[in-house]
This record gives sequence, C-alpha cells and structure tokens, in this order.
Amino acid sequence: MKEEIKVPPMGESITEAIVGTLIKPSGSTVQVDDEVLELETDKVNQVLYAKASGILTLQVKPGDTVKIGQVVGFVDAEAKQSAAPMPKRETVEEKKSKSRGPFPPSQGIRYGKEAFLAEIGNVDQNDFPSPLPVEKLHAPALSPEEATPPRKTNERETRRKMTQIRKVIANRLVEAQQATAMLTTFNEVDCSAIMAVREKYRDFFQKKHGVKLGLMSFFVKAVVSALRAVPELNSYIDKDEIVHREYFDIGIAVGTDRGLIVPVLRNCEQLSFAEIEKEIENYAKKAREGRLAMDDLQGGGFTITNGGIYGSLLSTPILNPPQSGILGMHKIEKRAVVMEDQIVIRPMMYVALSYDHRIVDGKEAVSFLVHVKNALEDPSRLLIEV
Repeated sequence: MKEEIKVPPMGESITEAIVGTLIKPSGSTVQVDDEVLELETDKVNQVLYAKASGILTLQVKPGDTVKIGQVVGFVDAEAKQSAAPMPKRETVEEKKSKSRGPFPPSQGIRYGKEAFLAEIGNVDQNDFPSPLPVEKLHAPALSPEEATPPRKTNERETRRKMTQIRKVIANRLVEAQQATAMLTTFNEVDCSAIMAVREKYRDFFQKKHGVKLGLMSFFVKAVVSALRAVPELNSYIDKDEIVHREYFDIGIAVGTDRGLIVPVLRNCEQLSFAEIEKEIENYAKKAREGRLAMDDLQGGGFTITNGGIYGSLLSTPILNPPQSGILGMHKIEKRAVVMEDQIVIRPMMYVALSYDHRIVDGKEAVSFLVHVKNALEDPSRLLIEV
C-alpha cells in the first residue's frame, strides 16, 4: 500500500511553495512521522512527514515550485516488508560485550549530549541547550542559491543568485501593490503617557507577570479599540462581497534572517496587557529557534509592524493581503512641539496606516488613525472603551 505525501494547505493567499531541504533521500527507509522534506514559503518553512513506515520515493527536487494539494512523493509500506532484513542473532560473546561497555551497567549512564561533547573535544555545553525542539533536530541545508558565493563580474560589481525564498517574497510584494488600491495616511503620537505608565509600573508588572511591559501591548489594545470603531479595516473583499471579521486577530511583523514573518495574536479583545506581552515573547522565542508553525501565521485580520526597532523614522508599510490595513510604528524621538501655545519637548512617534482604498475610504482611514492616536496619548480610554 502506498501512502501519498501531499503539500498541505498553508493559509490565506498561499497557493504554492518551494521545495527546500530533502531531509530523507528518495529510496531511504522511513518510519511513521519521520521528517521527509521541508517546504519554503514567504512566511515560514513547513516540514512534511511520512504517514507510514516503508520505502520513500520523492518526485521533487530542491528548488521545485509545488502547488497546494500536489503529490510530492509516497511511502511504500509493502516494499519495506519485502526489503526488511532478517534480524541477526547475537552470540553469547556479543551480548557480554554489549553489557560491559562503554560504561558499567550498574551506573545506568546513557550515551547522551554530555558524552558526545566530551568525545568531540573542548566544546562549551552551554552552546547546546537541551532539550532541542523537534524542528531543530536536523540542520536545514542551504539551497544551491544560498550555498553559491557571490561571483565577481567586473572590477566594481559582484553577482549572486537570488534565493527561492527571496523570489517568493519579491513576487508577493509586487502582487500586493498590483492587486490592491493601497494608500497611506500619517499622524504622530505623543508617547509621554505610555512611557510614564511603563516607568511607574515596570518593576511591579514584571514581578507579577514575569514579562516586561512593552509598547506593543498598548498598540494592540489601541488597534482593537479602533477596529471596533472602524470595522471596514477588519474586513476583506471576496469576489463581489465584503466579509467582516467578528474577531480581532492581530498579526505582529517579526524580522528574521530569512525575511519578514507575521505571527498572529488570537482574540486580542479577550487578552490582558500581560497576556499580549507573553504571547509576543513566546512568538519571538519560537521565531529565533525556528519553531514557528504554519498555524501561528494564519488568519490575521490586521497587522502591526515596528520599523522603529531598526531606527526607521517614517515609512509606508505594504499591505498583507487579504487584509485591508497595516499600522506602521516608528522610532520614538524627542521633538519640539506646540502644546497650549507653548513649545515643549515630547517623545514623539510617527505612525502610518496603509489601507486598501477599495474597501476603506479616506474618512475611515483618518478616523482610525486618530482613534489610535487618542487611545495611546490617553491610555485610560482603553479601560473605559472610548
């Protein structure tokens, strides 16, 4: 019996993927749930597993583009049964030899990480945290494009092959601008009130909840409040219909060495500040360790991206279709501003809202951004929901 290996659904707007690392070569023997190959998308890598034990046959190679639902190989369980060698009977001497070493049986020592590191030489064991996540048990091999060093074409230029993942990201960015009527509106936020609250409750908050009180939780709460007031930005177009989301799932853009990914915070209207911060910290850890799953990236209705952590003062974020809005945060910088006819110094942040003009009018977009601004400049509004 042959068990097919298919490309699974990978969330909204994803119709294809790139074959990355072949973890098991074609013709090898696999067990149920063995990792077989890795697929790459513009969002995250997805590992495919064997659904049966047997002989693996793959019909793709690294760099191939595959569609959702496409059969990329199969596992032949009957071939395994016919090819399985007869177990070798151990002699009495072999059994005694096994029982003697490498450690005395009475010590009950396993040949684990410590013994391995001791064998290979002077390696700091702190470099190998334990236990390792499943996705890290194999080191993903570089694609041919990534492994190819830049080549010098003349005295002033070098060239290198564009990676498959960068090709996908490039295509998606172009598609986002071609398939939507994207427009951006701007405003600025006085962050004095937020910074005062964070300073006042910083130690108490971390001691009670075990996580730092960051800026992002304030922005998530402000965005949820604004989405309630301007529901068009929590909607999307499906053919000739406008579909409104009755939930508030907010994507938080995270930069990685392979590109930008957007894990999603679910049901943000039900989360406290501490729960939001814990979710963000958990996603950041999973992203660093390569443990983000496809489910972590699906279903977002709106996105927040923070270019300020890289020093960006102002930008126009690009929509993440089929979403209709994305809020861009930027660097907080002290500036001279006029308040009550006085010039004062305030920690200011420019904020940018990119939106799909097909579904959101300028009035709604400006109203949304002003609502966010008011909520951030007076966080007590978030408590009484005004």
